[in-house]
Amino acid sequence: MLAPLSIGAAQIDFALKDLDDHEHRLSDYRGKWVLINYWATWCPPCLEEMPELEIFHVNHKDKDAVVLGINLEDIPEDRLRAFVQEQFVSYPILRADSDWSGPFGPIRAMPTSFLIDPAGELRGQQVGKVTAAQLEAFIASEESGR
Repeated sequence: MLAPLSIGAAQIDFALKDLDDHEHRLSDYRGKWVLINYWATWCPPCLEEMPELEIFHVNHKDKDAVVLGINLEDIPEDRLRAFVQEQFVSYPILRADSDWSGPFGPIRAMPTSFLIDPAGELRGQQVGKVTAAQLEAFIASEESGR
C-alpha cells in the first residue's frame, strides 16, 4: 500500500522526453493526480504491475489522473519502443539514464512509484508493485480527508 508523504509543490518538478521526443514536465500536469512509476524492462515486478497501471491510466487520463512511466535503464530506443508496444502501454514512457536521480533522489529498487496530488505535492510512495485498486483507494482516502 502507498505510504503517505507530503512535500511542497515547489520542490518537485522535472522535465524528461518520451519516446516521440516530446518533453513532459511534471508541472504540466497540475490539476491532476500523477503517478510517477520508475521501472525497467528486466524487472519482473515492473512487468507484472504494467497492466494495472494501464488500467488506472485509461480510466483516469481524460479526467483526473495520469501515469508517467520513467524507464531507468540504458537500452536502445528502438528496443524500448518495441517492448512498450508489446506490453500495450499507452501512458507516456519517459527516458532517463540509469543513474538519473530526479527530484526524489536515487531510486534504490524497482518498481518505485510516487503519487503527486493535483496541487503538485507528493502524497505517497510505494516501493514494489502497486495496483489500480490501491491507487483508487489511496486517492479516495486523500480526497475525503480534505
